[in-house]
Amino acid sequence: MSLVLPDPTRRVPLPLREQADVRDRWLTQRLLDLLPGLMDRAGIDLWIVAGREYNEDPVLGTLLPATWLSGRRRTILLLHRSDDGVMPVAVSRYPIGQFLPAAVLADSGAGGDWGVVRRFVEQADPARIGIDVSADFALADGLSHTEHRLLVEALGPYADRLVPAERLAVGWLETRLPEEIAALHALNRLAHEVIEEAFSGAVVVPGTTTALDVAWWLRQRLHDLGVEPWFQPSVTLQRAGVPLVEQSGALLPGVPYDAVVEPGDLLHCDVGLTSLGLRTDTQRNAYVLRPDEDAAPEGLRALLAVGNRMQDLTTAALEVGRTGNEVLAAAREAAAREGIDADVYSHPVGVHGHGAGPAIGQWDAQTGVPGPGDYPVHPDTVYALELAVRRPVPEWGGQCARMGLEQGIALTAAGVQYLDGRQTELLLVPAG
Repeated sequence: MSLVLPDPTRRVPLPLREQADVRDRWLTQRLLDLLPGLMDRAGIDLWIVAGREYNEDPVLGTLLPATWLSGRRRTILLLHRSDDGVMPVAVSRYPIGQFLPAAVLADSGAGGDWGVVRRFVEQADPARIGIDVSADFALADGLSHTEHRLLVEALGPYADRLVPAERLAVGWLETRLPEEIAALHALNRLAHEVIEEAFSGAVVVPGTTTALDVAWWLRQRLHDLGVEPWFQPSVTLQRAGVPLVEQSGALLPGVPYDAVVEPGDLLHCDVGLTSLGLRTDTQRNAYVLRPDEDAAPEGLRALLAVGNRMQDLTTAALEVGRTGNEVLAAAREAAAREGIDADVYSHPVGVHGHGAGPAIGQWDAQTGVPGPGDYPVHPDTVYALELAVRRPVPEWGGQCARMGLEQGIALTAAGVQYLDGRQTELLLVPAG
């Protein structure tokens, strides 16, 4: 099982060395083509990203070469906006790829590493120095208390120029190159293929296999393919006679997580994989046929169609410039007009699974998310279009069923693109 990467002649998972080449090429392009505009948009002249080994700023790893699996000792990156673009400088004991060779800075002299930073600031004389502190976005809040104190002490009077780099950090993390979006198309295709394999007679034996068995099969399969999951896959069941249960204000499946799969069950999975420094987040659904069936009940198929309609309403509301809370409100208002019982809880996905950017609801926060929900939508971003709809199923005696959907989408100048398409038909598991 493999997938196509930006070059259609190549298929991946690539060997690790080739993955590193791709990632470093992307990093160079991002530094040249994306970062200057992002710094201008945020009004920041110098961006300082710093961290110590094992306690690193989440942004730091996205600025390091692929061979750097983590920071080393103290690693400080200085990204200075000049008329010629962005000049990156590393204050480190080790050479860092496309940044200034560390040997130049190895003898830091008076003040140690932070003394080097002070001298750089004195020479560059930036008006606004961005640092990663944020009350709303954990991914933009990576400067530790100690590092912040040492930086302020080293800068002296220049510390008055420090400003939060929240908008810059989020913009850097959420913005995707066309090549990265192409890779995410392929990665989502692989996720869909693995799920189709999981929800088949090759894995699921009704009356024997448990939902937990399938979840562990998914994790092992992704590991064996070299695309590690970034969270434990989950598989849940719904069935006639076992109604949904309320949890924190939401209606969720009431069948135990380790129950044996039976004919007539509705299966749902949540799966995310990692490759090339990018992540996916996908939910899909399957129906276990009864011995006398060759299709899912019409009521369940109609429920999936309602879920697809809710996806349409949400993507229609996803407009550049709107905040996440405004997208959520518009989608929910549209659903109410059409009589759709739905929850929307979509989020950015890319470098991180629950990525930086506008929060479009949360499963337990359907009136808006203060802070992350107030952040605006930007182009060239990728989201997990995540939502759920509920509706009575006639074939289940009018019992309400829930259809959870999650699908990768990209928002570009061309509009919303589904990454390898969305689920419009239930997968079918044979009765045995």
